[in-house]
Amino acid sequence: MKRRGIWLGAWIWATGCFGQAVFHLEVGPDSATTSAGRFAARKATQLVLQTDTMRDEWPLPYPVYRFCTGDVDGDGSEDALVGVVKATRYYPEEGRRLFIFKNFHGRVRPLWMGSRLGGILHDFRFVSSGEGTTGVVRSLEATTDQRFVVAEYRWDHFGLAFVRFLAKNVDAEEGRRIFEQD
Repeated sequence: MKRRGIWLGAWIWATGCFGQAVFHLEVGPDSATTSAGRFAARKATQLVLQTDTMRDEWPLPYPVYRFCTGDVDGDGSEDALVGVVKATRYYPEEGRRLFIFKNFHGRVRPLWMGSRLGGILHDFRFVSSGEGTTGVVRSLEATTDQRFVVAEYRWDHFGLAFVRFLAKNVDAEEGRRIFEQD
C-alpha cells in the first residue's frame, strides 16, 4: 500500500510540476538548402520537448519539410507532427512521410512513424476541431495520374484512420486552396 502512495505521488509531481511542455525543432548551424528545396549539407535536425525545468531531444536524421503541433490522439497534450523526406522498407523511393511524436512523462516518444497515407503525400497540417477536442490531420496527396485529393485523418488507437475527402480529382492549385481552408 505504501508503494502505491509513493508511486502516485511521484506521478502527480512528474505530470504537474514541469510547467507547459513545448515542442520545437532545432537545426544545426551548417544547414543549407539548395534551390530545389533539398538539403545540401546539414547537421541533424532535432525535435525538442522543452519545459521550464527539462529538455528532451529526438534526432531526426532526415530533411524536414513541415512541422506543426496539435492534440492528435486526444489525450489532452500537444503532439508533434513532423514531415520528413526518406525512403521506407515498403516504399524504397524517397518520399514525404509523416512522423507523429508525443510527450510521454516529459520525454519525446514516437506515436506513429508513418510510411504512407492513402496517396503520394505532398503536404499535411493539423486542423483543430475546437476547444478540448481531438483534431484531424489534413493532407494534400497526389494520385498516380497527377491529380490531387485533400483528405482528413483522425487518430485511431495505432495510427491514422481515413475520415473523409474534402476534394477528389482536382488540379494542384485547387487542391492547395482547399487544403489551406479552415
